Amino acid sequence: MEQIIQFAPFIILIVAFYFILIRPESKKKKKVAQMRSELAVGDEITTIGGMVGKICAIKDDLITFETGEDRVRIQVARWAIHTTGFDVQAKS
Repeated sequence: MEQIIQFAPFIILIVAFYFILIRPESKKKKKVAQMRSELAVGDEITTIGGMVGKICAIKDDLITFETGEDRVRIQVARWAIHTTGFDVQAKS
């Protein structure tokens, strides 16, 4: 019984790390993976590098999107997509 009480702080610390660090990070990864798998032509995206545009073609793990009014097409890997929609915040 005394040995269990002696290891209790370590067990509590491990459980706390799981709920504070590991679990939220794994939920975030699952959410991002689902968002990337559901991308479709016509979606507005923001890349990890900050480029913003509209998807015009998807081929396997390559995504082609158009940026700006001059309609420049850029290809990026699927993992390089950060968010869907325009996440640019106006500075005041």
